[in-house]
Amino acid sequence: MSQATIASRPGARERPGRPGHGHPWLTLLAVALGVMMVGLDATVVSIANPAIAKDLHADLTGLQWVTNGYLLALAVALIPAGKIADRFGRKRTFLAGVIGFAVASVLVGVSGGIGMVILWRVVQGFAGALLQPASLAILRNTFPAERLNAAIGIWGATVGISIAGGPIVGGLLVQHVNWESVFFLNAPLGLVALLVGLWVIRESRDEEAAGSFDVLGVVLLSGALFALVWGLIKAGTYGFGDQVPLLSFAAFAVLIVGFVIWELRTPHPILPMSLFRSASLSAATGLIVLGAFALFGTIFFITLYLQQVHGMTPVQAGVRMLPMTGIFIVSSPLGGALTQRFGPRVPLGLGMVFTAGALFGLSRIGVDASYNQIWPWFVLMGLAFGFILTAGTEAIVANAPVHLAGVAGGLQQTAFQIGGVLGTSVLGTILSNRVGSVLVDRLTGAGLPAPAAHQLSTAKDYIAQGVAPVPAGAPGPVAKAITTGSHLAFMDGFQTSMTVAAGVALVAALAALLVRRGASPVEGAVAI
Repeated sequence: MSQATIASRPGARERPGRPGHGHPWLTLLAVALGVMMVGLDATVVSIANPAIAKDLHADLTGLQWVTNGYLLALAVALIPAGKIADRFGRKRTFLAGVIGFAVASVLVGVSGGIGMVILWRVVQGFAGALLQPASLAILRNTFPAERLNAAIGIWGATVGISIAGGPIVGGLLVQHVNWESVFFLNAPLGLVALLVGLWVIRESRDEEAAGSFDVLGVVLLSGALFALVWGLIKAGTYGFGDQVPLLSFAAFAVLIVGFVIWELRTPHPILPMSLFRSASLSAATGLIVLGAFALFGTIFFITLYLQQVHGMTPVQAGVRMLPMTGIFIVSSPLGGALTQRFGPRVPLGLGMVFTAGALFGLSRIGVDASYNQIWPWFVLMGLAFGFILTAGTEAIVANAPVHLAGVAGGLQQTAFQIGGVLGTSVLGTILSNRVGSVLVDRLTGAGLPAPAAHQLSTAKDYIAQGVAPVPAGAPGPVAKAITTGSHLAFMDGFQTSMTVAAGVALVAALAALLVRRGASPVEGAVAI
């Protein structure tokens, strides 16, 4: 999820005035508790989605924004948040992020509608952006050089374990308490991180940090990404030829061109365009986007498949996701070893080929597929993503100029989040459009009369979640026909989206040929 290279210089530090103040390992504890909240939220929400949809009567569009609102806010705020931490203090920024994340999490849980859930998820994203870059900078300014790698390795393992355990923790809470408890969990974690952090973390800042922020650049990039995602999601509802998605895509084009022009002219750009003169850096950035695209898109829809189509409980679905998420802990260091031995090209190429293979495999599963037909593809996907993230991060940071290493690390994190947004948006649009095109035929083929099938076509957005909208009191044969037809239509959409994503991954493997080993050393380890 993050890269350990921080282009910040140690500033003035407070003198230890109390026991434990500035203690490296206690500082690591506080930082790890903070990032644990972000790691858990990367995967617990996917398990909670069916319960959120049922309780708040949310359609597929609403569920997509529960994920995408968070990821978008995180993506556009990561680089500015790093600069804020350097200028105003890493401890102060980290603790502000912890407080904001915990409070927003509680407010998600007490929200009475899907709109408020999305709003507070956006706030969560901004808060998460404050604490992530600051946490690594705090470690950089606390640990001596000879122990920094070990500290960052523990930091990364904490994130990895949180991501891997998220589906199981989320499943237990959703099944035995409620979906709100998934978000309430962040309150005690945040409180402990805050109390420990206030006591032990020593303040530091970069006294030479730039005095101005690229506010217009942030606004243009945020607007462009929002317009793109809005257009993609609306295309799933109305079709690509509708006026709403067309206007959204036009707004995206205008805003992204404006962003590039502004970044070329402003003296303090949020994202220096000179970075992209490196073909290796550009290709690696694109591959991280595509790796996250495949991972988030798969997790989003496979959890719907397991719970809505297979009828699994949240705990059962969470446990069955473990081969995908748990393998990150193994695949990340393995990818690092391959990168060190062969350079980033080999693990990036293997990662994209493995991704294509996993997606093609998932595109062949049907309504009644056994778990033995599914889990090998989960393992292959998790293995692939560890390779892509590790090697891609090395290629990005090591091919950037030394003085832009911090910005390059932020670029890696931003690419990861943007890939997640596009994964849920693009694959959701493909799935929804396919469901709409086959739904009536699937329902009538299952034995439902044509007039009733056409009437149910208005429920496309719910069927695109894997839901079978059986009316209360429907006769047994009618209920069976609706359930069979709805699930078959969902699987048509799921298979189509996985096939398209697999084709993109296979073509993208060619981009790995452009990536070369960088000249700049990369400190620390890559954390997922």
